[in-house]
Amino acid sequence: MIVVTAPTGLIGHQVVENLLKQSEPVRVIVRDPSRLADSVRDRVDIVQGSHGERTVVDQAFEGADAVFWLVPPDPSAESVHAAYVEFSRPAAEAISRHHVGRVVSISALGRGLPLNAGYVTATLEADDLFMSTGVNFRALTMPSFMDNVVRQAGAIKGQGAFYSPISGDRKLPSVATRDIAAVAAGLLLDHTWTGQGHVPVLGPEDLSFDDMAHVMSEVLGTPVRFQQIAPEAYKANMMRVGMSDAMAQGMLDMAMAKDQGLDNAEPRTPQGTTPTSFHQWAEDTLRPAVQG
Repeated sequence: MIVVTAPTGLIGHQVVENLLKQSEPVRVIVRDPSRLADSVRDRVDIVQGSHGERTVVDQAFEGADAVFWLVPPDPSAESVHAAYVEFSRPAAEAISRHHVGRVVSISALGRGLPLNAGYVTATLEADDLFMSTGVNFRALTMPSFMDNVVRQAGAIKGQGAFYSPISGDRKLPSVATRDIAAVAAGLLLDHTWTGQGHVPVLGPEDLSFDDMAHVMSEVLGTPVRFQQIAPEAYKANMMRVGMSDAMAQGMLDMAMAKDQGLDNAEPRTPQGTTPTSFHQWAEDTLRPAVQG
């Protein structure tokens, strides 16, 4: 039995779809089962509730061979530690109680770097919590997701621009969520690996935001520019859309760490290089979002 958390989210729903192409049974933890696609709902075992709750993970992890772990967004959390580490604690305890064999976690680049990286720092602390149980563990360590650009589809369409506090000429890796889901499903279905470690998932190239603007302009057939914004304005924008002060600061700290090279520390290898280029992703995903 493979347990998938956050099965209706951007990555989780693609993990479920990949797993259902195989013969292994799948169980999902979901707050609202009606959000599952009809084609999925009838083919999975459903545990309703939050995977941050002890009773829910106790039920879900009973008899589980593997768990896909993804912390859902909590923009109003009192701290990044609460949002990531404390949320994960009941699951770590349940993994030990139920002797789960393997855990694959959505994580981030940056382990070992002396940077306060907000969400990234808390994510790595949550990884440490899981590893302290002794479970066979793989953290998928990623840079920013290409799919995050869709959040600015309105600005791209209306203003011909997208925004970040990160420097426009800083070349960074980025990855498509469909490639993350493919790597995760592969590990969940592979019963042969043991031990603890990380798996970089870096995408095929390093691009700056200025480079991305050039690609978007080409794909969309209209000029798109990147505009760097002040850190204070970035945080204020996050709070304006409902983030707590602590979570907005965590988002800013992560962005500033990336601007200092957080995502450039992991060397790209053939094993860590995924196939979807930003140009291909923009054609497949961004263009419909902007033009729709």
